Amino acid sequence: MLAANGGSITMIIWIVIIFAFMYFMMIRPQQKEQKQKTAMLSSLAVGDTVMTTSGFYGVVIDIDEETVIVEFGSNKNCRIPMSKSAISQVEKPEDAARAADESKNPIEQPEKKGLFGRKKD
Repeated sequence: MLAANGGSITMIIWIVIIFAFMYFMMIRPQQKEQKQKTAMLSSLAVGDTVMTTSGFYGVVIDIDEETVIVEFGSNKNCRIPMSKSAISQVEKPEDAARAADESKNPIEQPEKKGLFGRKKD
């Protein structure tokens, strides 16, 4: 009787460990990702470049509570209302300008050195 109680306690401990492992490996990262997406969508502003979940790039024209009107392409006729949840990425105009500036200024290559930090001839 005593051995059976010890075995059942061990089994319960293993089940608790497995559930804790599942929580920290699956559920918690999903919650973190959901918070990041909510923050991204709440910071959405008119003029931001967005990528939809289907892979289309467009510019935000108008924002409501749950819907966004996105303009696709260079012509002004393709404006599509869609749910905020259909947006997968947001690029702010400032970020695009910063990336363009960085591409103009190439990163300096470090001086090549040989073994033990000596300069190559």
